[in-house]
Amino acid sequence: MKHVLLIFAFGLLFPGGLPAAQTSAPAPAPAAPSTKQAPRKRPSHADDFLIRGTVFNDKALALPGAEIRIRRNGDKKFRWETLTNSRGEFAVRVPRGADYELNVRAKGFAAEKKELDAKSGAREENTVFRLTPAPRGKTGAKK
Repeated sequence: MKHVLLIFAFGLLFPGGLPAAQTSAPAPAPAAPSTKQAPRKRPSHADDFLIRGTVFNDKALALPGAEIRIRRNGDKKFRWETLTNSRGEFAVRVPRGADYELNVRAKGFAAEKKELDAKSGAREENTVFRLTPAPRGKTGAKK
């Protein structure tokens, strides 16, 4: 008897049977006018020279925070600057085809420099610096 009442009540609620699931998708929005832009050119590093290195202190420990400055030979102004990371490492990309001067400075240590040749066919230079303590009153850090 319960089933008959339930079926009867169901028939009153939905006289035509179960409602059909809506399967039609909403109408798509009109397409915006096409304005194609030329794809952006990303700067290519294919012709760059990579300078990588590590800076150590006099006790052979990595020296974080050392200042690395690079300029072309003959230039007065340094064009590339970075600091060593927590492991004393650095990496800088410069254009190939020139000679460069790399300077390393850190507080409490004597400054060092190195000449690099980026004209040859090599694509990178790996270098290591072992800084020595500066004499009293003379440090490699900025004043």
